Amino acid sequence: MQLHRSAGYRIIQEWLAKKDFKPFTFQEETWQHIINGKSGLVNAPTGFGKTFSVFLGAVIDFINQHPDDYKSKTGNKLQLVWITPLRALAKDIGRAMEEVITELGMRWRVGIRNGDTPTAERQQQKKYPPEVLIVTPESLHLLLAQKNYPEFFANLKIIAVDEWHELLGSKRGVQVELAISRLASVCSASTHRSPFTIHPLPQIWGISATIGNLTEAAAVLHASIAAQASPVIVRAPLKKNIEVESVFPDEIEKYPWAGHLGIKLIDKVIPIIDQSRTTLIFINTRGMSETWYQGLLNSAPELAGAIALHHGSIEPELRTWVEEALHAGILKAVVCTASLDLGVDFRPVETVIQVGSPKGVARFLQRAGRSGHQPDAVSKIYFLPTHSLELVEAAALKSAIAEDIIESREPMLLCYDVLIQYLCTLAVSDGFDADTIYREVLGTYCYKDMTRDEWLQVLQFITAGGVALQQYDEFKKVEVINGLHRITSRRVAMRHRMHIGTIVSEAMLKVKFMSGGYIGVIEEWFISRLDPGAVFTLAGRNVELVGIKDMTVIVKKSSAKKSIVPSWQGGRMPLSANLGKKLREELNKAGRKKKSLPAAADHKKQIEKSSDSEIDVLKPLFDLQQQLSHVPKHNELLIEHIETKDGYHLFVFPFEGRLVHEAMAAILAWRISRITSITFSFAMNDYGFELLSDQPIPVDDSNVFELFSPDNLLNDIQRSVNATEMAMRKFRDIAVIGGLIFQGFPGEQKKARHLQSSASLLFKVFNEYDRGNVLMQQAYREVLDQQMEEVRLRNMLERIQQSNIIIKFPSQLTPFCFPIKVDSLRESLTSEKLEDRVRRMQQQLD
Repeated sequence: MQLHRSAGYRIIQEWLAKKDFKPFTFQEETWQHIINGKSGLVNAPTGFGKTFSVFLGAVIDFINQHPDDYKSKTGNKLQLVWITPLRALAKDIGRAMEEVITELGMRWRVGIRNGDTPTAERQQQKKYPPEVLIVTPESLHLLLAQKNYPEFFANLKIIAVDEWHELLGSKRGVQVELAISRLASVCSASTHRSPFTIHPLPQIWGISATIGNLTEAAAVLHASIAAQASPVIVRAPLKKNIEVESVFPDEIEKYPWAGHLGIKLIDKVIPIIDQSRTTLIFINTRGMSETWYQGLLNSAPELAGAIALHHGSIEPELRTWVEEALHAGILKAVVCTASLDLGVDFRPVETVIQVGSPKGVARFLQRAGRSGHQPDAVSKIYFLPTHSLELVEAAALKSAIAEDIIESREPMLLCYDVLIQYLCTLAVSDGFDADTIYREVLGTYCYKDMTRDEWLQVLQFITAGGVALQQYDEFKKVEVINGLHRITSRRVAMRHRMHIGTIVSEAMLKVKFMSGGYIGVIEEWFISRLDPGAVFTLAGRNVELVGIKDMTVIVKKSSAKKSIVPSWQGGRMPLSANLGKKLREELNKAGRKKKSLPAAADHKKQIEKSSDSEIDVLKPLFDLQQQLSHVPKHNELLIEHIETKDGYHLFVFPFEGRLVHEAMAAILAWRISRITSITFSFAMNDYGFELLSDQPIPVDDSNVFELFSPDNLLNDIQRSVNATEMAMRKFRDIAVIGGLIFQGFPGEQKKARHLQSSASLLFKVFNEYDRGNVLMQQAYREVLDQQMEEVRLRNMLERIQQSNIIIKFPSQLTPFCFPIKVDSLRESLTSEKLEDRVRRMQQQLD
């Protein structure tokens, strides 16, 4: 059918014309594919209507099939499942869809299904399915755990996966793959399909921002239907106008250190807030967002009531209020974390401020796109460094954006913990036929390389506890009854339903006022270090710890001037490979001769206009680095040998990110220890790493290429780090997802240390009695891929083999190594003592 001749298109076009809107070409292309029964992936910049490209396609298709009664037709069963990565997005998307449906005069209903949906509403949805259901990956799997779920999904036409780039490369993305494999099979086999249905398979549509491996992203999403459906990629030939401006400190520190500078630039942030209607201030960690919120109120008390704080540990009701206030345009600024990275449309937002490097190009673009959300608007983002060297990252970001260099999201493979959970989900509902599900699972991208033996091992695991646990009845969850694998125990089924999901976070405790009212959540490990009477900050308020009762932290309001800022695990993001590459290229410019500039009065203005202004501003720092040591070019590796009263330091600068440097430091230490008996302590940041010893470190021109060789890398990783200990910690998450460890009922979760000890016990049992266990293999593989970044580590070593290695012997610490040295002091000093110590070190060096 030709789109432009269809009844549905004519009606939608008239509706858009009344609002002075005109569809983009990519939207019309998507609508044409949808009415032709195709599946695909839509790729467009933020703010260009990706959501409507798929949703309106579903509406047009429905109107085409019911041209005479599309307004009055009710009871259409479930037509569209919309998968979103965040609960917070569901409301925004639902609101936008309901507005369209109402204005078109249709009788469609939009339902939301997640952890916040009341029980009565869930029952209503089951009895009278809405035409559109917005779900998270977890809530979709909960629907698959319902009895008679095939009937619920029988009429499903389209599965839309929103923000697919966010789900890809995570276990939640694997959940989506498995759910699609099941629904594709259920719908194609359904006897309830509408007589209007020409295409038996449901259409699968992904919606994605630009990522480096878009073709692969589409292949992962459509793996289950690719053989029958020939999916398409619809790319919007549109470019978002992004304006990046760095906020420069008045004076460049020649000896920078991480974290302290940002908050000192707060006086430069307030004028930016004043000039904009609404500003989002992105902070990389929840702890620092609390500090910034308080800092802004202290510096500009007049903003009280006009600024708000938003992060994942604040009570959901308060977060919802902030989001609603952003929509209404009643807030001047919001200090936030990644919790506001995604969202439908905060139209009042004119400006974004990124505090500290986002460590990746894709994340920076995503955040920039939160401003100027309309198609023709400019997205304005300010980069505010937390130490002066981060300005090089700002320059690298500008360069990467200009060249369209964006990170890839690597898909996950062979996640047996997610598969075990999924099979138990199907066993809880109607049961499953092993051969049917094996064919479906093998059709997904994640499990395409799974062997028959590994599949049989997974089945044996859920039915008999595997080789190692067959003596324990609690691991024999699934029974085979009349050829179907089923869970018949109500207790096992209830426990399973409660823990469907793949996000394993640190144990969280709710924080509640003595007088009543929750304000948020805090991690157990942090609160366990505090004594009653201690004052800490949460949700922008200072509160005093009274005690802990029934997994709830009881607090009261505090007027104390000083408070402890909470820290949450996993706050630091490593530098991406793409940004690291651009950063090394930017350093090439540091050694060039600086152009002459006009008089001092125009100096700052001239710098800001210069395309390489960040590098120009950092010239005093680079000059000192060159004077004391060397500024490496993109094809050079700099190594510095420095002796201080602390001992002998070896600093290495690959600019490859914290995780790679942590692994490389351990491998280098191991390789040096084979030359001579020597012990080390390590420190690292995103630019380089340090080995510190009490004796000279034997690295020189004669052995340096051998020490940085990719040969025997896997063996050296196993010997250099405690891979078993790392795998044991990784196994905790795998065991929780795979249902080996029960986390407890709501309100009485097991403590983190109890979970770890249970996981450690199971790990040791498997290690001794079942070493080929698929979950054990997965734990070691995840350590290599995620914690050690083995592929990137190998690429770095191969790059170094083709590079010039420059070894220098500076007489004192240099601007490049100073921040690494400061990082090594952090664990032994409080923040105030650290600041004093750093100030003394800077004075001595100057």
